[in-house]
Amino acid sequence: MNHRAEDPALWNDPAAAQKVMRERTRLDQAITGYRAFEQRLEDALTLLELGEAEDDEATIAEAEAELHKLRDEVARQQIASLLSGEADANDCYVEIHAGAGGTEAQDWAEMLARMYTRWAEAHGYKVEWLEESPGEEAGIKSATLRISGPNAYGWLKTESGVHRLVRISPFDAQSRRHTSFASVWVYPVIEEDIEIEILDKDLRIDTYRASGAGGQHVNKTDSAVRITHLPSGIVVQCQRDRSQHKNRAEAMKMLRARLYEAELRRREEEAQAQAEAKSEIGWGHQIRSYVLQPYQLVKDLRTGVEVGDVQRVLDGDIDVFLEAALAQRLDAGAGRTDAARAHEASA
Repeated sequence: MNHRAEDPALWNDPAAAQKVMRERTRLDQAITGYRAFEQRLEDALTLLELGEAEDDEATIAEAEAELHKLRDEVARQQIASLLSGEADANDCYVEIHAGAGGTEAQDWAEMLARMYTRWAEAHGYKVEWLEESPGEEAGIKSATLRISGPNAYGWLKTESGVHRLVRISPFDAQSRRHTSFASVWVYPVIEEDIEIEILDKDLRIDTYRASGAGGQHVNKTDSAVRITHLPSGIVVQCQRDRSQHKNRAEAMKMLRARLYEAELRRREEEAQAQAEAKSEIGWGHQIRSYVLQPYQLVKDLRTGVEVGDVQRVLDGDIDVFLEAALAQRLDAGAGRTDAARAHEASA
């Protein structure tokens, strides 16, 4: 890859050159990270030997703490190295929609948007807000984020589904406990050279005035764009720019990505023969429950992973859920592969 990157002729095709450079950077980061793990392991073992030789409990404890930390980091990197799906390495879009329940559900949708933003920022990913429809009193009716970084889609793809919140509502004068729902849909940003056939007759394009908190965030013209793909019912919208032309171009990219993700999901369902476990995301498909009252607990309904520190999760610390969901998929895939091999061997 270094040799290809040094070829001046590579830049005759800028798009191809950028793809090569991205792949080169990805491989370089992977190799550098692996070597860093090796060096840290060697240093920790040397420190441990030194502590044991001198019977220094503080040094031994320091070395053991580093080994435990290293073990957790390596385990996460091991899962990341197995993100080999067709679009796992891509950036992604995250769509969030409030469910029924008015202000309470809209506030919950905004909490989820903040959670994913904080997670992305903690991992050095770039976050762009492409669309935001504020609620009447508080929160948001919907929002679309673009999260850019290595394996962004691979890490977040298991977050698609319905998220449930149980808490004492801050909007209820009688302080009653409320249950709110919001849906999350994650789909990959796709390369321009991937062909997705979209017919003009299959599209309904609406323009509207972008809304927001006021001031510079509110457009004076109908620059926001909403595109509905009639055959699939998929709806995308963008209000990031003041230019209707730019918003329409971005919305078309999002539509192509949604259609591509739907095709990936269809192929995956067929390959894994798990249609019943991968049903269409709907309001009945809950993947995680966040309980603030009468006790504090976040529970993933697919993997059984539980975390008692709800605030930490809402502040973006969701790695334990992402890793467990990915590991479950990988284990299921490995199990099907082993079964297939056994069947072939017996045949």
